[in-house]
Parts: sequence; C-alpha cells; structure tokens
Amino acid sequence: MALRQIRTLGDPILEKSCREVTEMTPRLEELIQDMLETMYDAEGVGLAAPQVGVRRRIVVIDVGEGPIILVNPVITESDGEQTGAEGCLSVPGQAGTVTRPNHVVVKALNEKMEEIEVEGTELLARALCHELDHLDGVMYVTKVEGELYDTDSEEEEETEEQGEETSAEETAAAQAGKEERSDENTK
Repeated sequence: MALRQIRTLGDPILEKSCREVTEMTPRLEELIQDMLETMYDAEGVGLAAPQVGVRRRIVVIDVGEGPIILVNPVITESDGEQTGAEGCLSVPGQAGTVTRPNHVVVKALNEKMEEIEVEGTELLARALCHELDHLDGVMYVTKVEGELYDTDSEEEEETEEQGEETSAEETAAAQAGKEERSDENTK
C-alpha cells in the first residue's frame, strides 16, 4: 500500500467522466487499498479514483462505520433534502454550503465484483452523492450556495495567538536578560 497524491481543483482529470470497471485486476485491488490509506491519512470521509489520478469508477467512503468500497456505483433512489457544510480533499482548506438528498440508495459492485446495495442518510448520503459526482467530473464547488469559505481560519487565528504569546514571552525574556547584563555591568 502507498499514499497517492491527491489531485486538486484545476487538475483536468477532475473534470472528466470515468470509465467503468469490467474486471478486478491486481492493479485495481492495489488502487483501492492505496485510496483507503490516502483517505485515512488525509482525514477524509471519502475519495474517488480520479482524485488520485485514475479515471475509473471506484469510490471509497468511511463515515466512521468502517470502509465502504464501491465499484461502478449508481444512485438508484434519493429523497429528502439536507443543506450543510461540505468540503473536499481536492479543495483543501475550503468548504461551502451544499444542498444534497438526505437519503440515497446506491447499487454497485464491491471489491470482489459482487453486487451490493448501500443505503445512507445524512452524512453517508452526502458522502455518496459527493463521491459519485467525482466519477462524472463534477466538483462540489459547482453546487455551492454562496461563496466558499476558509476552514483553516480558526487554526490560523490560534496559531497567530500562540505566536503573539510566544513573542510576548520572548520579549519579556529578552528584557530580563538585558536587565541581568545591565546589573552585572554596574557591579
């Protein structure tokens, strides 16, 4: 297994439709394992093959209930509505508000090329829709209501505050050092 580079917004592969998988090969089995490892390393809940540069209809998802591997997935049912924040490993540091179905049913093949059906609500439904969009070259940013916003801003503020504290501490230490040297020089 290996970490794969995650392609980011602007990479042409993210705008292209993917080809169906007709047979599971050792290379595709390795791809699936690499996608899972890459998704977990990036702390994501889903990853589609084009996000790692492969134009195949393969998706991996884990919303905290164990990994789901989908080959040639198709949404067969959807209903309800949910609107909420959505991000993407291919658009790091940003998120936006997107409306998606609150319930979906997906038919697909698993990694053994056996037919499966996955039903999801809320976060799983959102992840299924989001990842399946990738397989058709659709990025969530085209569905964002309003503007994208920075998700790193809170971390940056904390870092800046810590930096200010450190600077104040360094200034105080430097000042104390000067006073010590000044005291030594006057003796």
